Amino acid sequence: MVVPPEVQRRLVHATGAVVPLAYLLFDVPWRWVQLAWTLAALGGLLLEALRLSGVVQWRIYDTLTREYEQDNLAGYALYLVSMCGVAWLFPPSVVPGAAVAGMLMLALGDPVSGLLGSGELQSVKGTPVLLAMFAVCLAIALGVGLAPVPAIAGAAAATVADGVKPVVATYVIDDNLTIPPAAAVGVLLGTYLLGVA
Repeated sequence: MVVPPEVQRRLVHATGAVVPLAYLLFDVPWRWVQLAWTLAALGGLLLEALRLSGVVQWRIYDTLTREYEQDNLAGYALYLVSMCGVAWLFPPSVVPGAAVAGMLMLALGDPVSGLLGSGELQSVKGTPVLLAMFAVCLAIALGVGLAPVPAIAGAAAATVADGVKPVVATYVIDDNLTIPPAAAVGVLLGTYLLGVA
């Protein structure tokens, strides 16, 4: 049985859940989470520099990158940079649950949305896809222990980041870069501005 490339990409995408789940389930110190994502981001950027310069041309890139990424920074590198960013900017000591929720929303919520919305070439995803993304993200946020208001705010922010594709100077802003920080900011606002903490 041959697994379609789109499904392969989504499965690889979901492997990013390992790091935040290790923190949640095995009490891994947060500094290890930060170190893991920092090394992964640096490694990803190095691989992208080698790929874009033509030094390496591995076959796996044909499977795991899309056509529009051939001459641009690939989504996986943006994914790693985003995970690293929220690990450092939103540690549990500052906003409990925000970074973990954002990471899991990208790792698990985005693949669901991506599979449901495959073939959609719209600047805004369809309502059923947006609702599915929101439901998955809300379940994640509540599952990591967030109170309802921050959970809803974080899930809504992640859904907007996933569902709306802004274009800056003809470059589409990749949701691999925006989902975790958007979710974390949503959780932060829900926690502090609404006085839930």
